Amino acid sequence: MSVAKVLEVISTSSKSFEDAVEKGISRTADSLSDVTGAWIKDQKVVVKDGKISEYRVNMKVTFVLKDK
Repeated sequence: MSVAKVLEVISTSSKSFEDAVEKGISRTADSLSDVTGAWIKDQKVVVKDGKISEYRVNMKVTFVLKDK
């Protein structure tokens, strides 16, 4: 039997939402093993001088806990 846990992660990028998601997943996978998926909960942009300066994603990342 597997047990999974969900971790909330906020990631940013100056390029795009997709880049922010990829960076967040990559960084989470560096710290945790068995990352199996993610749900994008929210997206937001930061605007400076009338232009988008940052893309932010708030996601819930699922990973499987190791068996004892």
